[in-house]
Amino acid sequence: MEAALFAKMMSDKSVTDLKKLGYKYPQADIAEFIGLLKTGFYTTLPMKDFNGEPLVYLESVAQVHLSAAKILLTPHNSSQHYGIKAMEDEIVSTLTIEQIDTSRDSVRRILTGYAPASETENRIYGMKKGVEFIADPNHRITEENLHQLYEMTVGDFLAGEDRLLPGNYYRHDSVYVVGDKVEHMGLPWKKLPEYMADLIAYANAEGSDNDLLKAALLHFYIAYLHPYFDGNGRMARLLHLWYLVQQGYSSALFIPLSRYVERSRRGYYDAYTLTEQNARISGVLDVTPFLVYFIEHVYHQLEDVASSASAIGAFQAVLERGGITEKEKDLWHFVLSAYGNGEFSTKQLERDFGNAAYATILSFVLKFEELGLLQSQKYGNRVKYSLRQCG
Repeated sequence: MEAALFAKMMSDKSVTDLKKLGYKYPQADIAEFIGLLKTGFYTTLPMKDFNGEPLVYLESVAQVHLSAAKILLTPHNSSQHYGIKAMEDEIVSTLTIEQIDTSRDSVRRILTGYAPASETENRIYGMKKGVEFIADPNHRITEENLHQLYEMTVGDFLAGEDRLLPGNYYRHDSVYVVGDKVEHMGLPWKKLPEYMADLIAYANAEGSDNDLLKAALLHFYIAYLHPYFDGNGRMARLLHLWYLVQQGYSSALFIPLSRYVERSRRGYYDAYTLTEQNARISGVLDVTPFLVYFIEHVYHQLEDVASSASAIGAFQAVLERGGITEKEKDLWHFVLSAYGNGEFSTKQLERDFGNAAYATILSFVLKFEELGLLQSQKYGNRVKYSLRQCG
């Protein structure tokens, strides 16, 4: 194949969709193009497809902006391991993706310490425990810990045949996935211990792989193998976050990644479908479509939370000038953790913070608005506050 034609096909926007690419170029060219990719352009991964062949991806196509990593690495001066508002959004979104009926009020109840009052709230409680588990840096990614995470998050709330057998880390029978856009059979169950061991080894292996791409690859592989009868999607998204936490991405649990997935849910499922559709054409499981989905629809959408990072920097400048009390400092850190970029009222802050009189709350918001750290918005006779958008 001529170098110019190869370069043209590599830069084609349909390069991650071999079927569409086949509409533009002769089948002989497609076959030669795939052959060249296999001989030197694919990056090989230490995880296998169902036929025992390694997964691959096109590093030149799956490129993450450095800004996404910077946002996820931004430290949070908070006594909490995770942002309350972010985890509210994360839990609502991850359950919505799996079409589990829930309400934001129920999530808020559980996150503030109330006992579950229904089956749905049990699932929310499980997610809360799961987030707390992966937030602890002492909980390394091992098969034992993954099993513990699954049981506390999903397994404890399942009934009958969907439960794992005692002593089993993974399902003991076949599973089929039939959805709006996904039709997939999970890995034959007897192979799961071997393949899941590969996943755990990859999660803990040191190397030059981009951390954000590696987190997305772990995410993909859990859903691809489908090691459980139920809850595979939740576990894939939790493992994604868990890996980022383990790698020191301070903001991973202060940004609801699943909210971005929910917003682009169709593209999320299409990415899985496209990956397997391409494999039927090429004979190799190239996960580039899933990585490109995550880059475009999640990682490169994180700029809308960058104002939190700017606000932290602005607060540090104010703090250095003096005049900020310890209570005001605690309130500021709570606002960042609990509300992120969302709005809140003084009454809401008084209730949620729980350790300050209303007069202290009112003084805090007025002072921080004057300092340029908060902004207010009137809604009739009500006033809501939020982080000031810093340029």
